[in-house]
Amino acid sequence: MIRALVFTAFVAAAACAQPPGQIESMMSEAGAVSVVEVQDDLDHPWGIAFLPDGRMLVTERPGRLRIVDLEGDGPPATVAGTPTVYAQGQGGMLDVALDPDFESNRFVYLTYAAPGPEGSAATAVGRGRFEGDSLAGFERLWIMEPFLTGPNHFGSRIAFGPDGHLFVSTGERFQFEPAQELDSHLGAIIRIHRDGSVPGDNPFVNDPDAQPEIWSYGHRNIQSLGVHPATGTLWEAEFGPLGGDELNIVRPGVNYGWPTVSWGSNYDNSPIPDPPTRPDLEDAIRHWTPVISPSGMTFYTGDTFPEWRGSLMLGSLTKQGVVRLALEGDEVVGEETLSLGARIRDVEQGPDGMVYVLVDRTDGAVWRLEPLEAE
Repeated sequence: MIRALVFTAFVAAAACAQPPGQIESMMSEAGAVSVVEVQDDLDHPWGIAFLPDGRMLVTERPGRLRIVDLEGDGPPATVAGTPTVYAQGQGGMLDVALDPDFESNRFVYLTYAAPGPEGSAATAVGRGRFEGDSLAGFERLWIMEPFLTGPNHFGSRIAFGPDGHLFVSTGERFQFEPAQELDSHLGAIIRIHRDGSVPGDNPFVNDPDAQPEIWSYGHRNIQSLGVHPATGTLWEAEFGPLGGDELNIVRPGVNYGWPTVSWGSNYDNSPIPDPPTRPDLEDAIRHWTPVISPSGMTFYTGDTFPEWRGSLMLGSLTKQGVVRLALEGDEVVGEETLSLGARIRDVEQGPDGMVYVLVDRTDGAVWRLEPLEAE
């Protein structure tokens, strides 16, 4: 049940009625914003995709895909037919996206940590047809090579290019140096056809020593990926080590430097060379120290918040909110944090022009940001 949680500072009783850990409103450069709980009873929700009928699909990291009805009441429905996942540490069910031709083919794509032999796992992407609130005929389209043990740095987000090709971001599985090597998918963005086959114009498709799906490499752990709606350019944001979170514009065949260079330091505080020391490697267009821990990305194009139009919005785990970046072309010209007091795992624009966020915790939720009308 949707509960409008309108903030009035002098009404203490209203705060007592709030779900634990939820604020009622916050101030932004666009004015006061109301925080509305759309759905609770979610376990570490991770990705959002809006269905044409207005409902949303939400992944939960432990391994479920749920249906959230914005006008409904009670617990969300669970979608049958999803793959088995490796639900340990940062692994599990990750992103969800609808095919650009969903109205005709009904394909839903999922990224997830797929279990392998002897406790290993690898990031994978697959798809199934959404039929009767279930996924029919789910098939794996691509899987990272190699399988590795360990619970960290799976990525992973999904984006579709203007030509319909499928981009999937990965992490380097906390292995460091392999992100600089082309014979594995670690620390790369991959590009495939929607059926899983490899496009003939991928940058390394003719290199016998490279994985042909690789589009870019030298990444650490990418949990934010999106295509600019006006330019069709691919953007990503990734976690740095101790400092050095990055925002990058992604170009084919380019090396983004990890772990050879970074704006951060190793976890033992030992230094890493700064990117300007290696001009042959691509530098970030923006970086953060202290970190923001970016997860989820959307370019805001709606009319509900005119002041935000054209902004890039990043979910932030560390800042516990949404980091909004004002853009002029490929440059960031302004930044503000929409403080929500909770780890935000994903942020998406809804068909109603509102902004929807996922609260990453065991008692997670979907919250909606909407303008707060003065009384």
